[in-house]
Amino acid sequence: MFDATVPEDRIAGSVLTFADHNVRHLDPQAAAFQAMLEGWSQQQGSRYLKEGTIGPRLRLVQRLAEFSNQYPWEWGPGEVEAFFANLRAGDPPLAVSTARGYQNALALFVDYVRDPRYGWPERCLREFGSVPEAVLHEGNKIAHVTDYEGDPRRRPLTYDEVQRLFDAADSIVGEIRARKRKGALAAHRDALLLKTVYAFGLRRREAWGIDLGDLRHNPKAPQFGDLGGLYVRWGKSSRGSPPKRRTVLMVPEMDWLVDLLREWIEDVRPLFGAGDHPAMWVTERSGRMSTRSINLAFETARAAAGLAPELDLHCLRHSYVTHLVEFDYPERFVQDQVGHLYASTTAIYTGISDEYRNRLLARALERFSDRWENL
Repeated sequence: MFDATVPEDRIAGSVLTFADHNVRHLDPQAAAFQAMLEGWSQQQGSRYLKEGTIGPRLRLVQRLAEFSNQYPWEWGPGEVEAFFANLRAGDPPLAVSTARGYQNALALFVDYVRDPRYGWPERCLREFGSVPEAVLHEGNKIAHVTDYEGDPRRRPLTYDEVQRLFDAADSIVGEIRARKRKGALAAHRDALLLKTVYAFGLRRREAWGIDLGDLRHNPKAPQFGDLGGLYVRWGKSSRGSPPKRRTVLMVPEMDWLVDLLREWIEDVRPLFGAGDHPAMWVTERSGRMSTRSINLAFETARAAAGLAPELDLHCLRHSYVTHLVEFDYPERFVQDQVGHLYASTTAIYTGISDEYRNRLLARALERFSDRWENL
């Protein structure tokens, strides 16, 4: 039903292309829908949005069309509501945050086809007798009532859990060596990678993109040598912008990583035969480690440590934020370390322990003790 195409020698997505009287479409409705998709893709591309953003949005619109068996100029609120009811009833059900993202994407598409500047309302009325309508409104859109809507089971790891994870990763190396099996070098790499993610509070892609040249000397902390900071080049980007960059400083509480990284760079990494490859984390085939392999490294260590399966690699970043706060670093320092634009985002990541809160309470009680004694 939806596989008709517009001739390749025409301007993609133009309503004028669809309306060209020299073109006779075997299925005008399918051709119009395809032109809408191409035009919306072109509009988003002009904003420099990534293909990873545009592609899923286009597929979502196609899913709604296939589910409703209707074209956009035929949609009403009922079709959209039935679509999301179906997603909610799925196994597993769609997360609230994901559903909101879907609704926002569909609203953007509908805004595009309803915009008279692109000519679609007039053309749809003339050709098909109806125009696209606003199918999402305050009555059927998900309200945003909380700052964080992620899985509540995802949380920062405690100090003991972080240690268990690292011990488990190290034990995997020992077991492979004891059995004289292949893979000890890769396991060593994976264990150190997890420690680096935690010690610098990195996202997965940030860890993936580290090159040897990204290590920095901090003149204010000469005791760390050339490992006093990490220049992160693959920070999370805003829509339509390149990856953000920042320098993460090595903090004294994480200085245990310095000797481990130096050993990796000088002694272990050369055994992979990567030669002049710039990547910090290389494979046995002398290439850069994939993001999927980074996830797998965490999952393997998590299973060996007996930690809950809902904990993922990003929880190490949450742990880093929480532990910096508990080390009494100022909020703005923590925010800059992890590259958050807003302090509220950093606050969402923070899950301070009862022990830390009790220490704060003890300090407050001590400050007021003299006053109470004089009452």
